[in-house]
Amino acid sequence: MAAAANAAAAARQRAAVLAIILVSYLMIVLDASIVITALPKIRDELGFSATGLTWVQSVYTLAFGGLLLLGARAGDILGRRRMFIAGLGVFTAASLAIGLARSAAWLIAARAVQGAGAAVLAPSTLALLTVHFAEGPQRTRAVGYYGAVAGVGAAIGLVLGGVLADALSWRIGFFINLPIGLALMLGARRHLAETARHAGRFDLAGALTSTAGMGALVYGIVHAAAAGWRDARTALAVGIGLALLVAFVLVERRARQPILPLRLFGDRARNGALAARLLFLGAMVGFWFFTTQLLQEVMGYSAFAAGVAFLPMTLANFATALAVPRLTARCGNARVLAAGLGLALAGMVLLSRVGAGSSYGAAVMLPMVLIGVGQGGALSPLTIAGVAGVAAGDAGAASGLVNVAHQLGGSVGLGILAVAYANAVPLAPTASLAPDPRAALACRIGAALTGGAVMLALAMALALLLLARRAPRLQQALS
Repeated sequence: MAAAANAAAAARQRAAVLAIILVSYLMIVLDASIVITALPKIRDELGFSATGLTWVQSVYTLAFGGLLLLGARAGDILGRRRMFIAGLGVFTAASLAIGLARSAAWLIAARAVQGAGAAVLAPSTLALLTVHFAEGPQRTRAVGYYGAVAGVGAAIGLVLGGVLADALSWRIGFFINLPIGLALMLGARRHLAETARHAGRFDLAGALTSTAGMGALVYGIVHAAAAGWRDARTALAVGIGLALLVAFVLVERRARQPILPLRLFGDRARNGALAARLLFLGAMVGFWFFTTQLLQEVMGYSAFAAGVAFLPMTLANFATALAVPRLTARCGNARVLAAGLGLALAGMVLLSRVGAGSSYGAAVMLPMVLIGVGQGGALSPLTIAGVAGVAAGDAGAASGLVNVAHQLGGSVGLGILAVAYANAVPLAPTASLAPDPRAALACRIGAALTGGAVMLALAMALALLLLARRAPRLQQALS
């Protein structure tokens, strides 16, 4: 009886640990998608410009991606539970600040802080999962739940963001993080075990130069959408961004414990996988950002209806992701990746042709399903290609680099697509017809989505030229 009682207590403890980790990860995923369907209402309430609105998403992913490696290093040195709680605290406080925002600048600053909190929190969630669940069926099941949260959470965020924006306020989606975050911090103190600390150095110079460099570069790109490439502020921001990124490379070459070992860039196929991921995420984040405006501003959907309209895409994404392990075992990683990128490209091309009078079923839902299948089929092979052939000592850094490419690709890509959106020239109506603002907006969104299709075409070319050559090596990584 004592053994049975101990086993039951251990099972309850594991369940509590799993719930704390999954809910905290769900918060990160939700806050990346819950804002999407609320973007038009945020723009109208806080006075964002069409291109300035991109910063609501870009500044979060910039801070997240730019500080992710530093957050992972902090967990190794200071302890994962401590950084888990610290990340939760920053993320929760920033969520409250976002909900209270009274201006565009206030919201953007709070989103940057929220991204920094996510950069500290996210690496600790998966690390604590491996600490509390022994290798074997327990860990496999726990990691499976962890992976499922990403797909399900994105869909929930889109619908929930639309429901709250329509029925109450977009701010509620951030206010609800406050009680959840406080409960998770209390639960973490009670149920999570602290990990061992390791001696090491913080590469603060590397983290600051990389994050500031990417931020300045993205700012220059977004500013060019409104002021043009010849504008002095655009040139200054791009110049500062490039100079800081050069400084980052010099810092990493000399650092004793670099945040990003430059030897990881010595493999052409890995570089191709990272570049393809940057392009792929740029196209995907642009898809989410501009399609929600297409549904609401051009087709007249409510925020809730727009969230529901994304469900076929997210379900196709989730179902395909579950089938990818079997497909890669049968067809090879490179083929599955090329097929996924090809389907996403076809969907993006079709979606870019949507006009003000298009119907949802054939013109929107079908392309979105193709994009969903393509995204579900491409992300896992891109991840495998990004870490294949990495030495054991560099596995953590390579995994972090993949995540950085994931976050920063979205920021840079969205900035570039904002330029395409702003510079599109709608067809002039005939003299007998009044200008149609919905048709003009549809034209601009179509230009942005066409830019996304170009990014996907480049990603597919990289996959075919660089990754296919290493197909046998990638196949070994799967076995």
